[in-house]
Parts: sequence; structure tokens; C-alpha cells
Amino acid sequence: MKILVVGSGGREHALAWKLAQSERVQLVYVAPGNGGTARDNRLQNIDITDPTALADFVQQDGVALTVVGPEVPLAAGIVNIFRARGLKIFGPTREAAQLESSKDFAKAFMQRHGIPTAQYQTFSDAHHAHAYVNMHGAPIVIKADGLAAGKGVVVAMSVDEAHQAIDHMLSDNRFGDAGARIVIEEFLAGEEASFIVMCDGKNVLPLATSQDHKRLQDADQGPNTGGMGAYSPAPIVTPAMHARVMREIINPTIQGMAKDGIPFTGFLYAGLMIDDKGNPKTLEFNCRMGDPETQPIMARLKSDLVTIMEHAVNGTLDAAEMDWDRRTAVGVVMAAEGYPETPRKGDVIDGIPAETPECVTFHAGTIERDGQLLTSGGRVLCVVGLGDSIKMAQKQAYEAVEKISFAGAQYRRDIGWRGLKH
Repeated sequence: MKILVVGSGGREHALAWKLAQSERVQLVYVAPGNGGTARDNRLQNIDITDPTALADFVQQDGVALTVVGPEVPLAAGIVNIFRARGLKIFGPTREAAQLESSKDFAKAFMQRHGIPTAQYQTFSDAHHAHAYVNMHGAPIVIKADGLAAGKGVVVAMSVDEAHQAIDHMLSDNRFGDAGARIVIEEFLAGEEASFIVMCDGKNVLPLATSQDHKRLQDADQGPNTGGMGAYSPAPIVTPAMHARVMREIINPTIQGMAKDGIPFTGFLYAGLMIDDKGNPKTLEFNCRMGDPETQPIMARLKSDLVTIMEHAVNGTLDAAEMDWDRRTAVGVVMAAEGYPETPRKGDVIDGIPAETPECVTFHAGTIERDGQLLTSGGRVLCVVGLGDSIKMAQKQAYEAVEKISFAGAQYRRDIGWRGLKH
């Protein structure tokens, strides 16, 4: 069979890489893909991004199943378009994707269904927003309501910083329509974890746990990014915590969406904050797998992903199970010079080591031109090492990172550090 993966980042490379390992797969198309997917002979890039044109391609080429990676096509209704033609696609509808595409929708949904989250208020008027910050003080969190490519959240540690964020989003229109409304919410302290599940509308299949590293520099310093690395499993999500998150957050979300007449299908990602007393709250929902969490999670998945995806699109996820590598996977992101504000593009990338059972490199912001691999985005690569402990997995990943070179490369040297404290 042939499969299509929609997207061009590291998450999509990891999904396509895993799907291509199935004996039942002849070819995995990646639309539009990147330099890494271009270089893998089991994968084929196609230069189509329009959802309707992709549906045409799938019909003409006899593609059996489509898996959507990023949020933008989901918010644009790609699942609605495919389903209207009877095509099998894994992802949420435009309506269900509002859990991610509108912070206000998500917060109101959580409040309505009693799902633990931070207190909040929504504003489209800067004057009222400033007054709210003056009343509540800092630290406080300011979020653009719409999709802002992971950059629409400011954790303001001072009142001045909060006022500045409000002006950026509401008055300066920095995020366009995405920032025409903002959500201001209480600051939650604790440790973050990424809890990702697959849903078919009613059944839920949890993936391995993981933890992302949002800040640019070691020890969680520097500006927020889309994610500088991740590891799996995350020790903070103990079996008891896992059961509690399923009971208090995941199951009520899936049941609540069904009750609201918007059944949720696809990957559901709950970003959690677990406080020092061990209480989990939902920071945000994403309607897709996380990036860079997907890379270490896929590196640990031993089961055939195609079979699981078929159960997911056929509504039989209760019959699927996932088998995981017992090793820890640590994924280190190598980012371009100037990331996250102004990443430089066009630098030559050299020295990516061949894949081994202990280490694999997934591409994100790369492009192949005239036989050369060049940087083409902020997060360039995610190097995943596997080992019997976090320390050993780190060693595998960082030994590979040292071999790779491109001008101005930046990466953290401490991915997995919180896991070492547990």
C-alpha cells in the first residue's frame, strides 16, 4: 500500500520513517517533505500543499491512508475535505482542531467540562487586558488566541513584560488574526510533561510519555522556542500519574468533545504542568503529535504503525496495542544561527552519521539542492540516541551531534536533565 504524510518537519520525517518500516508499505509520500525525506529511498517528496490538490493526488494515485502532521492543514479543514470524498485520513476535523487553533475555545471547553487548567480571561481590547494584568500582577501568561507557530505564548515574569506582550499582540498586530484576541491566564509552576494519545472518536490509545525542552539554552534559560529537544519516557509521569491524567484530563476531553457533537479523531497532545504536590493541570492542547517529542517516541515504537493507524481510522483503536523499546530515547535539536527570532538559511550541512540501532537523525529545516544538504528553517535536525538509561541515551545522541556541522549551529547540551533528578 501507499501512504501519504502531510508536512515538512521533523515530526513528519519521524512518522514517515516509522510507517515505511511496515512490510505492507510500498511507498510513503511526504508533502512537501524536506531534505531528509528526499534522501530516503523508501520515501518520496511531492510538492503539493493545498488540501484539495492533495485529495486529488490521493484519489489518482490510489493512496490508502493519509496522516496529517502539522496544525495548519488541520485548521484549514483537510480532514473535512478528505472525508467528504470517502478518503481515509487520520487527524481531527476543522471543528475538533479548534482545541488547538483557538486558545479561547480550548479554555472555555475545559471550564465547561471540569478539566483542570489555569484560571483565565479572554480579551480583544488592550485597555481591559492591561487593567486585568494590573489587578493580578506577575508572573502571568499571555497567549495569542490563534495559531502562531509555537511563538504566541509569553510567560511574563514582570508586569512590564506582560504589558509589552499585550501591546505586541493586540495593538501592534504582530500575529495578525491569530493575535486579534488574547487569553491571559494564571502562571502555573511545576514540571511540564507531554501526554500524547491517539483517538478514533471514542477509544483512546496512549503513546509513550515524553518531556520537551522549550527554552533555547541549557538549564531552561533564554527565549521560548518550538522545542530544543525531548526524551521518552518521562519519569515524572509515574504509572499512578498516568492513570490520573487519563481519568481527569484525557477521557473527559474525548467524552466532552463527543457530547458537544464534535467527536475527536487524531493525535491529541495535552501539555501538562505537574505541581510540586503532584497535581496535573492542562497548559494547552495540540491536535497533533508534538515536535520534537515525536522523534524519540517513534524511535522507541516497536509495533507496526500502519496497523495502528488503520485501527485509528476504522474506529477500532480498542483492538490496537503498542509495544515500546525499553530503552530511553533522547532527541537533541540542532537549530540554525539566529533561531528563534531570525533563523539563517542556506548553510551547508555536513557529517550526518549513518543510522544505527542506537542513533537516528531526523530532518526538519533542511533542503536538498544540487546534491548538497542546506539549512532551510529554524530547527534543522533532531538527533535521537537510544540507551539503557538517560545518561547512555544522551551519550549516543551527543556523540552524533558532535560529528554534524553547519555554520552557526546551536543546541542544548543538557536534554533530559530533569529526568536525571527523578
